[in-house]
Order: sequence, then structure tokens, then C-alpha cells
Amino acid sequence: MAQSISIRKSPTGIQGFDELTLGGLPAGRTALVCGSAGCGKTLFASTFLVNGARDYDEPGVFVSFEERPSDIVENVASLGFGLDELVATGRVYIEHIVIDPSEFAEIGEYDLEGLFLRLELAIDQVGARRVVLDTIESLFSAFDNPAVLRAEIRRLFDWLKDRGMTTVITGERGEGSLTRQGLEEYVSDCVILLDHRVDSQISTRRMRIVKYRGTSHGTNEYPFLIDSDGFSVLPVSSLGLEHRVYEERISTGVPDLDAMVSGGGFYRGSSILLSGVAGSGKSSLAACFAAQACRSGERALYFSFEESREQAIRNMRSIGVDLEPYFRAGQLHFVATRPTLYSLEMHLAILLREVIRTEPTLVVLDPISAFTESGARLEVQSMLLRMVDFLKTKGITGVFTHLMQGGDNLIKTDAGLSSLMDTWVLLLNRETNGEFNRELYLLKARGLEHSNQVREFVMGADGIRLLEPYVGDGHALTGSARRAEEARLRRVEIERSQRVAREQARLEQKRRGVLAQIEQLRSELAAEEADLKLLIDSETAYRQSLADDRHVMEKSRRAARPDGASR
Repeated sequence: MAQSISIRKSPTGIQGFDELTLGGLPAGRTALVCGSAGCGKTLFASTFLVNGARDYDEPGVFVSFEERPSDIVENVASLGFGLDELVATGRVYIEHIVIDPSEFAEIGEYDLEGLFLRLELAIDQVGARRVVLDTIESLFSAFDNPAVLRAEIRRLFDWLKDRGMTTVITGERGEGSLTRQGLEEYVSDCVILLDHRVDSQISTRRMRIVKYRGTSHGTNEYPFLIDSDGFSVLPVSSLGLEHRVYEERISTGVPDLDAMVSGGGFYRGSSILLSGVAGSGKSSLAACFAAQACRSGERALYFSFEESREQAIRNMRSIGVDLEPYFRAGQLHFVATRPTLYSLEMHLAILLREVIRTEPTLVVLDPISAFTESGARLEVQSMLLRMVDFLKTKGITGVFTHLMQGGDNLIKTDAGLSSLMDTWVLLLNRETNGEFNRELYLLKARGLEHSNQVREFVMGADGIRLLEPYVGDGHALTGSARRAEEARLRRVEIERSQRVAREQARLEQKRRGVLAQIEQLRSELAAEEADLKLLIDSETAYRQSLADDRHVMEKSRRAARPDGASR
């Protein structure tokens, strides 16, 4: 590790390459960039030179043995390099050396003193720290003595190293060796192999660092791109499981789906798989995720491999999801391309580059099953695994749709993707009673307590709704069967209510009759009580009158008795 730190490096400014090499090319040393025609050697060297002069204050010299300076300037102008401006301001010097074998004859010993003189003048003119020689085969094309050529190649490399020049030398790939001469790769401190291959009529550019003295570096093959943004390398094979874990939740854009998860929504930075057969609503649900991210003030990146941007935006309006305002505001970035346009590695490189460029918080890939015809199953799984890992390292939520083939067993994916996903939402189309109805099931949600119920999935002009589970006769009912069963139960409920009301009325009538009878009995009782009272009063009066009469009679008897009779 100490040796790796001691190696001074010169950054190339090429996206991804400096990461792989832990800083760039070896400063003050030579690096060989080799490959077949059309693989990007000259562009790599030009990017290294232009970025050095423009971004790192290291002027450079470009020595061309094939193309004229005007051609070189025009070739890189489409990439926005502005090489002509760098030449005009004295930060880059282009030296064109024409070597025509028909105009030369090898007499006596040959050396490169003339080249060294021209190089030295060019270096001194701009104060160069970087040098590009393109290509080295042209320099030796007129001469046949291999011993002299090898000696001069060594001398050229040593001459550049003695002057502290960070040099990029391009070379054509040879038969059975990295270069035609077979020596440059041994003399160079760094060797980079560029490859342009075609498989099943699909081309792929790949890069491999064959050698890098004095430091560690990535050793795998890496896809690279050449487009309007220049030369870029993405170290996708170095991705791993080291990523940040979030406790924050994000909304799906469907309140009913959020409610199926305890706490509402899924974790930020998680990978979410939406799988189902054709027409089950995968793209619509994915669009809800993207729209919700934009509504929250974030950016979303939508990759479509089946529909154009205009078509997708139009279709989503039918369910009340309008993506057009977010696209115009720059919150939603839309990339539409056919899966057969590039190889798997190239698709992955483009995906990662767009993620780095747009910095979204949510990425949609619709559908990933489109890649199953572009490569073997393991290749597709490897590509998607690296995509998932990359998004996780960036804390970006990934939403992946997957088209499943109809059949009895839908709990699997063609590319074995389920194990890569944190959340799996299964969308189903079921045929019952002569109609298809959509259903949604949250099959998996790592680290989250969630509902295990199957919900009816309904899409309309007002958006997506998940109806509460309805169970009839021991199984869930959907569509017209659900509505018919609900209507039947409503009729049964009405009949029960009417029967209860009739029973209540009958009981009330009976209660009133009983109360009337009670009232009549009370009246009769009161009359009898009154008669009884009269009888008691009469009897009482009679007894009192009888007692009074007896008393009067006794009193009158004592008054009529004579005096003598008492003796």
C-alpha cells in the first residue's frame, strides 16, 4: 500500500477511469493505449490531453503521424472539447509528422533524433507536461530492421520519461500480442487495452487495464462509451454490498398501497419489483412512483424500453397521472430506447451514466424483462445485480417492472430477480365469470410489516385504487362477481330489516292492545272498589245506627221503671 501511495498520478478527467486507476495515469511516465481500429484510442488520448490543458493546468503536445491538425480539431469538436481554442491560446500544440515509406530509403543506422528535436521544440513552446503520440506504428512503418526498431522504441520511452512527460502512446493491436511490434507493452509503465467487439449483431466497447506498475487498479473488463459527452468508463464490476441504509419512507403515489405497509410507504433506497402479466398495470403503478417523487420536489429518471416518452405520457393521463409538467420542469428525465440497440454492458453503462448526470432520487426501469432476449440468463442477472447495487450505493430508490408469462406459477421471474429485490409487488389478472379483473399482492417487503391480503386493483380517471378484500364463499371475489354478491347481500339485509320492522310493528300493536286491556281492567277494578267502598260505608252506617238505636232503647227502659220497683 505504501508503494501505491508513492506513485504520483496524473488525472485524465475521463469519467470512471480515474476511479479505476485510483487517480489516473502514472505521472511522468508512458502509458500505452492499444486496440484494433475504431475502438477509441485517439479519442482516449485526445480527452487526456484536452482535460489536462483545460482542467489541470498541464499544457500538452499532440504528435500525429496519420491525421492532419485540422482533422483532429474537427473530429473532437462534436464532443465540445474546443481544441482549436486551446491551440490558439498556446495550451495545446499539434505536431503533424508525415512518414511516407515511398519517400524514404533506409541507409546506414536509423535513429529518432529528428523526432526528438521536433518534440523538444513543441514541448518548450507551450511548456508541455503531457504528450500524445498517435500512432506509434506509423512512426516505424518505413523500416524493416526489428533490432533497430526495438532499440529506438526503448530510447523514445526513456527520452520522454527523462523529461518528466506524462505520455499516452497509441498502438494498433497485433496478432497474438497487444501491439504489432510486441515490445511497447513491456516498456510501458501502464498498458490499456480497448476492444470493440460484435456479438449477435450488437457492438460493445470494453476496456481492460492490462498493466499498471507500482499501484493497484481494477483488473476486470469495463464497458466504455463514446458519445456526445465524450469518452466515459463506468467501473460497474467493482460494485458491492457496501451502501447506506435509510429509515426514511417514501410514498408510492397510491395511498391504498401505502396503507398496506405498517408506517406507510417503502424505505428510501430500496429496490422494488413490480411484476405481472401483460395489462396488469405495472407501468401505471411505476408512473405513480415517479409522479409522487416529482410532487415531493425530487427528481426521477424513467427508462422505457417499450414506449416512447410521448406515448407513455399520453397513456398515463388516462389514469389521472400527468407527467408532462414534471418533464417540462426538468424534474422527470425520460430515456426511451430499444433493448436490442445496445449490448447488456452498454445498456448498463448508459443507465449508470444517466443516473450520474441527472442525480435522481428514484429510477424506473420499464421493463427489465426486455433484456432477457439480449443475453444469457446469468448475464442478464449480473447486469441487473450491478444496477441494483449501484442505485443502493447512491441511496436511490429503484423501481423495476417485469413482464411475467401467464401460467399457474407466477411466483418466479425469468432472470431470477426476486432475490435481488427488497420489495416485490405481484400484479395479477384473473378470469372469473367471463371477465378479467386485476389484483395486487404484496409478496415481499424486507424489514417492513405488511398486509398479506389480495386487493382488487382498479384503475380509473381518478387514479389507482385498491379495494378492501372481500371474501365470499371462502374465496376473494372481484369485478362483477364482487358487485353481484354485494347486491345480493344488500337485498338480504333489506329483507332482514323489513322483517324486523314488521315484527316490531306487530309487537307494538300487541303492546297497545295489552295496555288497553289493562286499562279496562283497571277501570272495572276501580268501579268494583267504589261499589265495595259504598257497601262498606253502608254497613258501617247501619252498624252505627243499630248501636245508636240500642243505646236509645236502653236509656228509655231505665226511665220508665217505677221507684218502688227498684227496691
